[in-house]
Amino acid sequence: MKVFKFGGASIKNSYAILNMVKIIKCYKNDPLVIVVSAIGKSTNLLEELLNLSLKNESLQTQLDYFKNYHIEIINELSSKEPLAIKVNKWFERLEELLTSNSKTVYSEYYDSVVSIGELISSTIINYFLNENGINSIWADARQLIKTDNTFQEGKIDWSSTEENIHKYINDKNGVVFLTQGFIGSSTENKTTTLGREGSDFTAAIFASSLNAKSVTIWKDVPGILNADPKIINDAVLFKELPYQEASEMTFYGAKVIHPKTIKPLANKQIPLHVRCFETPELEGTIIHDCVLTSMPPVIIYKENQCLVSFKTKDFSFVNEKGLSIIFDALHQLDMPIHIMQNSAISFSACIDYNSQKMEKLMEVLKAEFTILYNNGLQLVTIKNYTQESLEKYKPKVEHLLEQVSRNNYRVLIHAN
Repeated sequence: MKVFKFGGASIKNSYAILNMVKIIKCYKNDPLVIVVSAIGKSTNLLEELLNLSLKNESLQTQLDYFKNYHIEIINELSSKEPLAIKVNKWFERLEELLTSNSKTVYSEYYDSVVSIGELISSTIINYFLNENGINSIWADARQLIKTDNTFQEGKIDWSSTEENIHKYINDKNGVVFLTQGFIGSSTENKTTTLGREGSDFTAAIFASSLNAKSVTIWKDVPGILNADPKIINDAVLFKELPYQEASEMTFYGAKVIHPKTIKPLANKQIPLHVRCFETPELEGTIIHDCVLTSMPPVIIYKENQCLVSFKTKDFSFVNEKGLSIIFDALHQLDMPIHIMQNSAISFSACIDYNSQKMEKLMEVLKAEFTILYNNGLQLVTIKNYTQESLEKYKPKVEHLLEQVSRNNYRVLIHAN
């Protein structure tokens, strides 16, 4: 069994979907699980619709745009009426959610709305694969991947998930199981999501559960590079990477792979390939159990950062007890720390900025601490730095926080 994951860019229009079919046909004799994201920027569109709905603002223009975007792709791929009928059911469900007067808490509502993107894309692609002679079975990830009741960042119930996947998925040659990335369901059978850009993680869940031969993530880049080629013009392609190195890169903010993807694959020694869907003949990067004698510096830019500082109100020191209170609050709100630093009476942490979570954090800790924060920041990491790389890539602007360790240089600056 092999697992393929196609992201939004790889299925963004009818031409891209045709290209996807060509790739799959090259593996027609292999049993495959295919995980697809929402088409193009559909998730962003759904987030816009959700926010308009919450503000009770007009939805029609954006809703029509969302529908027409998918209908145009459907018409270019297939004139068969059954496909339009199947997809129209999802449009109706979306409109029902957006216009409902009984909206639940934000995170639950978010998962119900945004998950529609993957359900639509998988319905379209599954139908088109079968039209093109590929025996494809549509699998509802919500029935297979079980999580706890945490919305927007569902924690996997591995035993139930593995049992469900084993019962449903088989390794018959020539059979494709097509499913949705990013989504699952809770113990109460409510739709949950696995975190933004979580389709990579979905592929790893299926691969781990099935002890798959490999996972391939099809991207719009040639593989994993040591920097974003849009920013660094001499970025270097890695032919291979050890699991640990790749995992650390995702922790520091490298966007090519979702941070949760590596662990379940490394535990089962399942290799992960990152390849370009535009040039599928190239091997790209393989992440597996290997040793590299040398590593070039890796330059990572993490956007939408916030530096939040907690100061004690009575000028007492920030000791272990105070830190435990802060850490517990951040953990409960699912606000992971990317870099931290403390002085005698204050503690500062760099986190992803989320206005709603920040308001909750300040409310929870206002009795203990005075809290100040700056958002609109960028965290720059130079991993495996050398003096030459520091001189070349270290930002030449004022910084809010800087840390240097044996292997890593990290600095927090105002975004351009």
